[in-house]
Amino acid sequence: MVCFKYFLIFLLLSLFNFLVSLGFLFFDYCFMVEYILISLNGSSISLILLFDWMSLMFSSFVMLISSMVIYYSSEYMGGDFNINRFIVLVVLFVASMLMMIFSPNLISILMGWDGLGLVSYCLVIYYQNVKSYSAGMLTALSNRIGDVALLICIAWMMNYGSWNFLFYYDLMSKDFSMMLVMMLCGLAAFTKSAQIPFSSWLPAAMAAPTPVSSLVHSSTLVTAGVYLMIRFSPSFSSGMSSFMLLVSCLTMFMAGLGANFEIDLKKIIALSTLSQLGLMMSILFVGNMNLSFFHLLTHALFKALLFMCAGAMIHNLINCQDIRYMGSLVIKMPLVCSFFCISNFSLCGIPFLSGFYSKDLILEFFSMSSFNWFIYFMFYVSVGLTVSYTFRLMYNVLWGSFNFLSYNSVNYEGEIMVKGMFGLIFLVLIMGSILSWLLMFDMYMICLSSFMKKLTLLVIVLGAIMGYEISKISLGYEMVFKKIIIFTTFVSSMWFMPYISTFGMMKFPLSLGYKFTQFDQGWLEYYGSQNIYNKLGSASLKGSLFLGKFVSLILILSMWIIFMYFMI
Repeated sequence: MVCFKYFLIFLLLSLFNFLVSLGFLFFDYCFMVEYILISLNGSSISLILLFDWMSLMFSSFVMLISSMVIYYSSEYMGGDFNINRFIVLVVLFVASMLMMIFSPNLISILMGWDGLGLVSYCLVIYYQNVKSYSAGMLTALSNRIGDVALLICIAWMMNYGSWNFLFYYDLMSKDFSMMLVMMLCGLAAFTKSAQIPFSSWLPAAMAAPTPVSSLVHSSTLVTAGVYLMIRFSPSFSSGMSSFMLLVSCLTMFMAGLGANFEIDLKKIIALSTLSQLGLMMSILFVGNMNLSFFHLLTHALFKALLFMCAGAMIHNLINCQDIRYMGSLVIKMPLVCSFFCISNFSLCGIPFLSGFYSKDLILEFFSMSSFNWFIYFMFYVSVGLTVSYTFRLMYNVLWGSFNFLSYNSVNYEGEIMVKGMFGLIFLVLIMGSILSWLLMFDMYMICLSSFMKKLTLLVIVLGAIMGYEISKISLGYEMVFKKIIIFTTFVSSMWFMPYISTFGMMKFPLSLGYKFTQFDQGWLEYYGSQNIYNKLGSASLKGSLFLGKFVSLILILSMWIIFMYFMI
C-alpha cells in the first residue's frame, strides 16, 4: 500500500514537472524563489530555489524512474520484513536529489549533496553483512571528500558576499580565487560521479538491493556530479577543461576495459554506467553542455530499465549474479530478455533507439573538434569496448548454452516487475527522438569525410565481433591470460584502484594506530620494564637457540674427529 501511494505521487509529479518544463523551454522562463526561513537582527537565512527548463525536466525524469522503481520494489522486496523502511529510504534519497537539482545556492546544494551520501550509505548496507558494510564505508568515505571540497567552497565564498554561484559566472573564469572554487566543485563532482581516481566505490555500491542500483546508477547519485558540472559549465577555463577531459576519457576507457573481464552481472552494468559518465563529462569539457544533458536524460532511461531486467534475472536465478551460471534465459524469460536486449542496444547506440540520438551526435560533434590523436583513440576505442562488453554479456546471459542455473530457474518473470519495466520500455524506444526535437536549439552542421562518418558504425561492428569472440573464451584462452596474470589483474581490477583505496589507505593508519595504542598504554611501561622484559626475552630465546645448535655442532665435530682418527 505504501509502495503504491508513493508510486502514484511521484508519477503525477513527474508528469506535471515535464509539462511545466516544456512551457519554460518554449517561453524561455527562469524563476528564482527565495523563502526567508529565519530573520534575526537584520540577518536572514533564506532558501533559494531555481526553476528553469533544465531543473524541471531533470526532476521529472528522476521522479518518473523513482516511481517505476518503487512499484517494481513492491514485488522484488516483497518478502522483506522491513519493506516500509526501504521505501522511506528511497523517498529520502529522491528528496535529497531534488533538493540538489533546484538549488542555485552552495549551502542548499550541500544539504542535498550530503543527504545523497548519507542515505546511499544506509541503502548500500541494507543487507547487513560484512561485504555490504565494507562497500558502504568505501562509498560514504569516498563521497566525503567531495563534501569537504564543497565546505571549503562555502567558506571561501564568504569573501564575496553571496553563496549563489549564478552571480559569479564571469568572475570564475577570470579571477584566480574564484577559479579555486571552480576547481573544488570539479573535485566534488569527480568524487560523486566516480571519475579517476575515485572510481572504486561505484562497483562496490552494487551491494545494495537491485532497485536501489537502478535508481542510483540511472538518475540520482552518480549523475549529481555531472549535473553540478553542467550548472558550472559557463565558467570553465581552457586549462581546467583540458585536464578534466583527459581524466574523463581515461575513466571511460578504464571502465570499458574492466567490464570485458568482469563476471558479475550487476558489476558489468555498473562499469557501463561509469563508462557513460565518462562520456558525459568528456563532451561537457569539450564545450557542449546541451549534448551532455541530452545524454544524461536518455542514459537515465535505458540504464534504469537495464538494472530492472538484471534484477528480475537475479530474482529468478536463486540470487545468483555470476554470468557463467546463466545461459539461454530467453527461453525461460522471453519478455524480460526482450527488454534487456532493447536497453542494451540503446546503450550501444543502435539506430534508432534513444541512446543513438545522443551518442551518435556526441561522436560526430567530437569528430568535428580539433584534438590530438590520443584523445580520439581513447574516445573511439571506449565506444568499441562498450559494444564489446554488451555483446559478451548478452551472449552469456541470453543466447549461450544452458548452464546449471538455467535448467533450475522457473518460468516466472514477475507480473508487477514486468509492469514496472513496461513504464520505461516505450520511453527507451521513443524518448531519444522527442528530446532531440525539444532540446537541440541550435542546428548542428556536421561536415565530415565519408570515412569519419562510417567510423562510428565500423567501431560498433568491430566491438560486437570482439564481444562475441570474448564470450567464447575456452581453456586455451584462459591459459594465455594466466601467463600474463599481472596485466590481466591490472585491467580487470580497474587499474588496481580498489586495492589502493582500501588496503593502500588502511595499512599506514592501522600500523600507526597500533604503535599509538602501545604508547597510550603508558610510555614508561613501553620504554621501561615492559620493553626491557621483551628485549631480554627475545635475547634469551635467541641465545638458547644458538646454544642448542652450538652444542649439537660440537658433538657432531667431535664424532667426526674420532671417526677420522680411527680411519687413519
